[in-house]
Amino acid sequence: MPVKLLFIGDVIGKPGREALSRELHRIVDRHMVDLVIANGENAAGGFGLTEETAQDMFKCGVQMITSGNHIWDKKDALEYIKREERIVRPANYPEGTPGRGTTIVKTPGGVKVGILNLEGRVFMNNLDCPFRCADREIAKLKEETPVILVDFHAEATSEKVSLGWYLDGRVSAVIGTHTHVQTADERILTAGTAYMTDAGMTGAFDSVIGVKKEEAILKFVSQRPSKFEVAKKDIRINAVAIEIDEKTGLALGIERINIACG
Repeated sequence: MPVKLLFIGDVIGKPGREALSRELHRIVDRHMVDLVIANGENAAGGFGLTEETAQDMFKCGVQMITSGNHIWDKKDALEYIKREERIVRPANYPEGTPGRGTTIVKTPGGVKVGILNLEGRVFMNNLDCPFRCADREIAKLKEETPVILVDFHAEATSEKVSLGWYLDGRVSAVIGTHTHVQTADERILTAGTAYMTDAGMTGAFDSVIGVKKEEAILKFVSQRPSKFEVAKKDIRINAVAIEIDEKTGLALGIERINIACG
């Protein structure tokens, strides 16, 4: 039997968490999902993650949380991610960074799923090469399972597409995060890896990528710092459902999800 994964785009603040509380169980039932993964690096007030906000996501039905460059924005996350095995941070941060960059989790049916989190370098931090890091980490994960999902938290579309092709046939899926804008390029690549440049965001769409639009516009117009607050209107869930052959680890299907939450 194939395994079905649901990957949820960046959860933005309380509106994003409330969207999960309202709709996630319906999405799981509709798509017969075995495992729910969500990017939670913006779940706490739009910037960072805390133990409280992570627990909110777990209570809603999220089973694994991935992250990115904002995982460090809340101080208490540094200690929390050391002990919470259901959270991963980008694997290509320097040695000694708190937390873990990969993990393996079992679905209720007993299928092992490897999760790898990576961060891009184009227009972002000067980290270890995500391509070479992927080589190392995927080799380790494949010792236990062929079913592997990669969350590539990156800015540049070209870098994301390149990693997708680089890992084609070696992982089940490469799904991009970070831009908060869902792309319409979901597909299965030539050698069987499901790919999507960005899963989008779960939060308020009457906004500029999740924050109040007036504040974002002011920053661009004035070129001065502006305090960003999470927007609250037009709440939606952006996600992608991926069907995978549990024996080969190759993708059988990929479906983009964009649901209004009222």
